[in-house]
Amino acid sequence: MTPPRDGHSFWWRAQVNKRQLKHFEKRLIEERIKLLKELGYFEDKIFNDSQRDAAGDLSAYSVHMADQASDAQEREKAYHMASSEGRLLYHIDEALARIKNGTYGKCDSCGKKIGKERLEIVPHARLCIECKKAEENGAAEES
Repeated sequence: MTPPRDGHSFWWRAQVNKRQLKHFEKRLIEERIKLLKELGYFEDKIFNDSQRDAAGDLSAYSVHMADQASDAQEREKAYHMASSEGRLLYHIDEALARIKNGTYGKCDSCGKKIGKERLEIVPHARLCIECKKAEENGAAEES
C-alpha cells in the first residue's frame, strides 16, 4: 500500500501505532531536555566569558600568550558546539510537531514511510534513507 499524495495522514497513522509514536515522542523529549541543559552550559560559558572580556576583567585569564590562545580556542569551540546543538534542537522540535500533526515518519520529499530502523537511529529524521542519500549526494556534487 502506498501513501496517498493528497496530504491526508490517515494512511501513516494506520501504519504507525500509538505505542510506537509514544516511544519516539518520549525519546525526542528526552533528547530535547538533554540538549537544553547542554545549551544552558554553553550559554553560561560563552556569555560569562564575554561579559568578563567586556568589563576588562582579565583575572580569569592567563597572561601567557599560549594560554590566551587556548582560552580563545575553548570559547570558539563552545560557540561551535552551541550552534550545532541549536540546529539539532530545531530538528527535534520539528519532529515533535510532525508527531502532533500526524506526519511523523513520512518522508518530506517523496511521501513514503521512513523505516522504523532509521527512526530508531535518527528519531528526528525527516527524509527516508533513499532521499537522504540523494540529498547528501547532491550536496557533495555541488561542492
